[in-house]
Amino acid sequence: MIEFQNVTKEYQGGQPAVDGLTMSIRKGSITVFVGPSGCGKTTSLRMINRMVEPTSGVITVDGKDVTSAPAAELRRSMGYVMQSAGLLPHRSVLDNIATVPRLNGVSKADARKRAEELLDVVGLARSLGKRYPAQLSGGQQQRVGVARALAADPPVLLMDEPFSAVDPVVREELQQELLRLQKDLAKTIVFVTHDIDEATVLGDMVAVFAVGGKLAQYATPEEILRAPANDFVASFVGRDRGFRHLGFTPSDGVTIHPVATIIRGAAGNESDPGAAGGWQLVVDADMHPLGWAVPGDDTGLIPGGSLFRPGESLRRALDSALSSPSGLGVAVDAAGKVLGAVRGGEVLALIEEARQLRQAAL
Repeated sequence: MIEFQNVTKEYQGGQPAVDGLTMSIRKGSITVFVGPSGCGKTTSLRMINRMVEPTSGVITVDGKDVTSAPAAELRRSMGYVMQSAGLLPHRSVLDNIATVPRLNGVSKADARKRAEELLDVVGLARSLGKRYPAQLSGGQQQRVGVARALAADPPVLLMDEPFSAVDPVVREELQQELLRLQKDLAKTIVFVTHDIDEATVLGDMVAVFAVGGKLAQYATPEEILRAPANDFVASFVGRDRGFRHLGFTPSDGVTIHPVATIIRGAAGNESDPGAAGGWQLVVDADMHPLGWAVPGDDTGLIPGGSLFRPGESLRRALDSALSSPSGLGVAVDAAGKVLGAVRGGEVLALIEEARQLRQAAL
């Protein structure tokens, strides 16, 4: 879908911002450009829609050289989302979203109708359409930015660190929202970030750039974590890449055990009460977890750790146990109701078993 053929970008008097970039980006996938500041990842992204013109080399989209069409026309054919959303402050949310369709000659009524539909797509209430950007939270502004990029139904979506300016909780929500949208829309997405965790969560493929604009490795997230191409990639990924790699290891063998529960305001199921040193999982009437308590301890409800859903990775299973004050990870179903608990020691044993199987396969 998108091809870089020996593309270089040089600025006067300095070393190349991008140096001989050659890579193919698959249609309908999310490709993440990641690397330290000044490595050329944003420059590479912006050369796709000619916000930056390459010094040499060729970039094609669907086999057509991007220089074969006027730059303004090319940009209107692609969605673009930036770090600060870039919304027009004097226009309402609906009019911001309708910007590109209006530039493409769509009537105001039809463009606004499309904008209203996109509010639903990105998970925003239609009532927000009449507000102005300053009346929205940072996360809401970013969702509007994504909606605006989708308004003309472009096949290509360019995203330049779109979630870096929001807090971690909102950032994770936006990441999951993007994955949901991609499942439904199957766009060709090029996403820039400096965060390797974000890259491995979102990317079907990850391109790691080194300082000087060199492509250091281009592979699946699993391969980059398992087998970094060189010392630079290993250093950038970090010393805990083994833990991150668990995110690609299935949790099929994790056993879910009964857990002692107590319904808030009533006596609950006391099965296996000694499994976690007297800890009891406090749930509501619908069996949604609320936290942990120890009988006879007046400290009250203690917040629980992360939750584990069967079918998720070993990383999620282990994290649920390690982050829990009781040492038991809470397993829940798709509706968030308690299924039982997982034990950290058993998860670690499965991790070791998986490691030995990988070694035997080499």
